[in-house]
Amino acid sequence: MTNPEYVLTIVCPDRPGIVFAVSGFLVQHSGNILESQQFDDRIEDRFFMRVHFETFEPGHTLGSLQEAFAGVAASYGMTWQLWDASAPYRTLVMVSRFGHCLNDLLFRWSTGSLQIDVSAIVSNHEDFAPLAAAHGIDFHHLPVTADNKPEAEARLLALVDELDIDLVVLARYMQVLSDDTCKRLEGRAINIHHSFLPSFKGAKPYHQAFDRGVKLIGATAHYVTADLDEGPIIEQDVARVDHGLSAAQLAAAGRDVESQVLSRAVRWHAESRVLLNGHRTVVFR
Repeated sequence: MTNPEYVLTIVCPDRPGIVFAVSGFLVQHSGNILESQQFDDRIEDRFFMRVHFETFEPGHTLGSLQEAFAGVAASYGMTWQLWDASAPYRTLVMVSRFGHCLNDLLFRWSTGSLQIDVSAIVSNHEDFAPLAAAHGIDFHHLPVTADNKPEAEARLLALVDELDIDLVVLARYMQVLSDDTCKRLEGRAINIHHSFLPSFKGAKPYHQAFDRGVKLIGATAHYVTADLDEGPIIEQDVARVDHGLSAAQLAAAGRDVESQVLSRAVRWHAESRVLLNGHRTVVFR
């Protein structure tokens, strides 16, 4: 039998003794560190840490460890989380009519390369209901209009609560979420978009980029906030292109980059590797 494994993440004001306090807690609770990463933001005077550890004492459960660590956390003013390292994040995926990111996530999930459990797919169109059915996932069609947007978002948030969702992924969901919904999902909703913003807005951004002869295309995955497409960035990537690509080929290359960037952001979030640092993130890869 393997020993139970857990992941502890902390964010707190920087001061002497933090690492000693964490390691001392682990020693007292029969913990063995498997991986440890830390970052000291000297500009903001904040300390970030992620520790993956195992325990040898059968009496230590997730609940008992959480209860015991609360005292350590309070003494250092920590914002912290302690997760079962093997527990998948219950995930709800949102999509409109571009399915490349959804399809990529479902493939990676089905092969076990993402530590998530896709509990539902939500869309304002019905295009991907067959894909959801093929994977045995509940599909929820929530059409959105100017008149029913509050009701549609209320149903979305109800699903998040009913299904006990840990993570919402906007896999090319082409509706803007309201400020209230963004606040409700703060820190647990990830969006993906091409990196042409703000230069090429609106429909067919890759065709606009083709007309301008761009040489680099890219994608950005970030947390959702009320500021449209300006949330804390988790991951970015680019691909070099040239004059030999048609507009359609440029768009295809962009879909590949978007899918890869989103999958990395989801994987790191689900492994508790992303810590918020104001408008930025600390990512322990």
